[in-house]
Amino acid sequence: MTISCKGEELILSKDRAIFWASKKMLIISDLHLGKSATFRMAGIPVPSTIGNTDLHKLTLLIGEFVPEVLLITGDMFHYQLNSDTEVFREWRAAHASLKIILVKGNHDRLKESDYAGLNIDIRQKELLCGPFRFVHDQPEQTDGYYNITGHIHPGVTVFGKSRQRLRLPCFYFGKNCAILPAFSQFTGLSKIKTEEGDQFYAITPSSVVAV
Repeated sequence: MTISCKGEELILSKDRAIFWASKKMLIISDLHLGKSATFRMAGIPVPSTIGNTDLHKLTLLIGEFVPEVLLITGDMFHYQLNSDTEVFREWRAAHASLKIILVKGNHDRLKESDYAGLNIDIRQKELLCGPFRFVHDQPEQTDGYYNITGHIHPGVTVFGKSRQRLRLPCFYFGKNCAILPAFSQFTGLSKIKTEEGDQFYAITPSSVVAV
């Protein structure tokens, strides 16, 4: 689905990403690389294929949109380097020409040398690219920039005619802030406090739907 936001056209993908065509920029949030390995190290049986599935989905998006920049609005990694991160290292080598920018989130705690070794450009707080501010969590104060964030893992409940209820990830666009869905499928969904006029775009297996 293509929408207009602050005079810019943004393509909302069912694979939980935004493509900003005029900047050739693919935007995702909350990839959480290494989360499944972290759980396994804690004795919780989580399939090792989760990280591979997310990277495969990312590869397909790159093939579809051919971006010059991949922007991640926080929580690219889940605390530390581990076996899942080594899989990403191989993926990164296969996409060496792609510029990756990470606006650090609360889970991004690698050493600066680790990010440099993976050829990732770091922003400690935010990336300003008018008319947008890309940041991990919603700022308390608003200004002339429209904030595009992650962190919350937004979800929306869709009701059927026979009282069916389905919880789906979504894109949220409010007056001053948009929230991206978590890119990783190994995440939960959160409710969002909304105001009149806010827009939700639910993600189904086949499309993005305004609700």
